[in-house]
Amino acid sequence: MAATQTKQAEVKVVDGKDKVMGRLASQVAKMVLNGSEVAVLNAEHVFISGHPKQIIANYKRKLELQDKANPEHSPYHSRRADLFVKRAIRGMLPFKKPKGKAAYKLLKVYIGVPEEFKKAKMVEVKTANPHQVFESTISVKELVSKLGYNK
Repeated sequence: MAATQTKQAEVKVVDGKDKVMGRLASQVAKMVLNGSEVAVLNAEHVFISGHPKQIIANYKRKLELQDKANPEHSPYHSRRADLFVKRAIRGMLPFKKPKGKAAYKLLKVYIGVPEEFKKAKMVEVKTANPHQVFESTISVKELVSKLGYNK
């Protein structure tokens, strides 16, 4: 029991609510590259800036990519909010190098707030309020529901 409490104290907890995905991803990537364990909460409340119809169309086009010779070798794009944000953060890491893979293992992304992090102190990630800065935005929750995720 004491081991989990000390491990939780080392984890940096970041709240993704009302944050811009790219800016959040770059700052979290920097934290994990520096060797910190990071937990991102409320992944479904992260926002993507841009026109919603265009963003949805771009991601739908990405989902249609398929290897014609062997469809099993086609890329897999997750529609779950936490994996969607985790993939965006992975894009900010040098994932093909050993230090990028090691950093990626330090990252955890959650939908909502798990019980173990309810009383944890949040690390402030500075991003602008997406509703004030950008003309139009779409939340990850809305985007993944438009892409076919139904939970």
